[in-house]
Amino acid sequence: PSLVSTMAEELGAGPGSRVLQFASFSFDTSVWEWTMALLTGATLVVVPTDKRLGPPLAEFCARHAVTHLTLPPGVLATLPDERSLPAGATLIVAGEACPAELMRRWSATTRMFNSYGPTETTVDATLWTCRPDHPGPVVPIGAPVHNTAVRLLDDRLHPVAPGSPGELYVCGDGLARGYLGRPGLTSERFVADPFGEPGSQMYRTGDL
Repeated sequence: PSLVSTMAEELGAGPGSRVLQFASFSFDTSVWEWTMALLTGATLVVVPTDKRLGPPLAEFCARHAVTHLTLPPGVLATLPDERSLPAGATLIVAGEACPAELMRRWSATTRMFNSYGPTETTVDATLWTCRPDHPGPVVPIGAPVHNTAVRLLDDRLHPVAPGSPGELYVCGDGLARGYLGRPGLTSERFVADPFGEPGSQMYRTGDL
């Protein structure tokens, strides 16, 4: 429910939307794409393997009137220009850090979001609405999605001061229970949440 409500309310996916299926089935973003389409009443548009980069990808999206697409920044950079996608399309970048200049160029003409989330947090943990006037050299990851919280903590699990480095922890309804058959790794990465209800956990992302 958390993932679907984010897609419907924040990204506007729903009946009449046409969602691009771009990610490999072995990658968690594919679940994001299926969910965005099939659980909101939208249509899933599967891109052929020979049209996954550059002008062929842009032409495919235009021909099939794609309204929502999630791309790695490296793939987005291969598209012809910032006006090559269907008018009114919603673009989400995910899977790797997005260069600030690429974000500024595309968000000037396209409704664009930067998505961050490890597989262990059910694909997406935070979302940021991209803005061409963002001045910084780093694209923000934004705020937590529905029913999710993030914490920036030091090595003693204490909150860090604003502007100080810390490790990102994620907690909420989308958190996995652990790694199947790997209790050691589970105990290392899924730790007790000292700020939550008794028995609640948070995921140690390893990201600073």
